[in-house]
Amino acid sequence: MIEIRQITALETHPIRQEVLRKGKPPESCQFDGDDFPTTVHLGLYHNQELAGIVTLLENSHPDFFTAKQFQLRGMAVLEQCQNGGFGALLLKAAEDFAWGQDANRIWFNARVTAVGFYEKAGYKKNGPPFEIENVGPHYLMYKDMSGL
Repeated sequence: MIEIRQITALETHPIRQEVLRKGKPPESCQFDGDDFPTTVHLGLYHNQELAGIVTLLENSHPDFFTAKQFQLRGMAVLEQCQNGGFGALLLKAAEDFAWGQDANRIWFNARVTAVGFYEKAGYKKNGPPFEIENVGPHYLMYKDMSGL
């Protein structure tokens, strides 16, 4: 059984640590904006165990001029649960939340290895790849509500 529900920032940390911050100190799992009142953390539960996470925060990117934007951050699915469609379900839940808040655009910094996943979901790259220190190469990606 699969369920997606709102969780706390602290509940995201174990999966952030295992998937996104492996080998880094636990404090690296706390992201800027995690505790903003408009930030939402979603958890995907598979057989009542947390298997995936995503964070959405209302945040405008300086390269974009659309009215209301949400930034997607810290999307991760446990390795043993990857390639089972869980990431797509989490992404859809995040989109449904953002569009329900009248967002015009969702944007994020995608790891180069995840670009294909996001492109399949209708996201576009904006500009060349860039390096996030201590994390690796990324692309700025986005999707507009008007493109649905």
